[in-house]
Amino acid sequence: MKRWFSVGMMALGLALALGLGACQKSGGNLPAQKVRDLANALYNRELFEQSIREYERYLNNYDLSEEEQANVSYTIANIYFERLKDYENALAYYIRIKELYPNSSLLDEAEKRIVECLERLQRSADAQQALAEATFLDPSKVQKKRPGEVIAKIGNREITTGDLEYEMKQLPPFMLEQIKDKSQKLEFLRQYIATELLYDTARRRGLDRDPEVLEAAFQAKKRAMVEKLLQEELSQNLQVEEEDLVMYYRANKEKYTEKGEGDQPGKQLAFEQVREQVLKDYIREKQQSAYQRLIERLMRAEGVQIFEDKIQ
Repeated sequence: MKRWFSVGMMALGLALALGLGACQKSGGNLPAQKVRDLANALYNRELFEQSIREYERYLNNYDLSEEEQANVSYTIANIYFERLKDYENALAYYIRIKELYPNSSLLDEAEKRIVECLERLQRSADAQQALAEATFLDPSKVQKKRPGEVIAKIGNREITTGDLEYEMKQLPPFMLEQIKDKSQKLEFLRQYIATELLYDTARRRGLDRDPEVLEAAFQAKKRAMVEKLLQEELSQNLQVEEEDLVMYYRANKEKYTEKGEGDQPGKQLAFEQVREQVLKDYIREKQQSAYQRLIERLMRAEGVQIFEDKIQ
């Protein structure tokens, strides 16, 4: 009797579990659109974590088409990526789109975002592999070789003269000029080792995955890329003729006068006296003009629209 009672209870439990699952799949008492609207409302109020929970409820508990499932997954992924800077969870949802909905119209965007997530997680090798899989480019990994005599060790890791020279060259010119003799190089080496030790400690604590650190690293990388691009673009076809400098000097003479005493007018400086400053001013203005042309060209190419009436 007890045995039949136990089996009966198990069957009842199974039935309840199946019934509960069916109820959940149908979404319970709330219509699907209401849950979707609630998720949208929470997002619009910048309650991003709460909105994710409702989007997931909508995704998991209602019968949706594959395209709708892909759309909701993409929305959740974007919230993690853009709003919460949680690149691991964002990556998981972008991969979900790639693996579960390969025919989705969002596949290309999801693959691009997979690469971006991996880059921000400092997983460059995986990012290169993802790029190759998405056929955006054929990745090639270039390793810097820094040979030289071993001058220090951190555990089993060797630091060579080549490493030291490479790190010194990353300094701004005015700082590099201050490192001239052996004692200054030794001090720089000690500071470099201290930084490496602190970095290793921070990484062991998992700070390499801290959202603020990842975002700061990405923003620094983005700024460096922009600066490199501008350096390349603005230096192209910039030829300076002496005649151009003379004409610029004559058109802007008021810039090159000594300040007079009291109400006395300033003394006009000769071109030869201010040639270097004229050259700097001329190049700066040329580069500013080139910058404006570049931005206007890119905005036209990308179809940029700015809705000024929406800005309060």
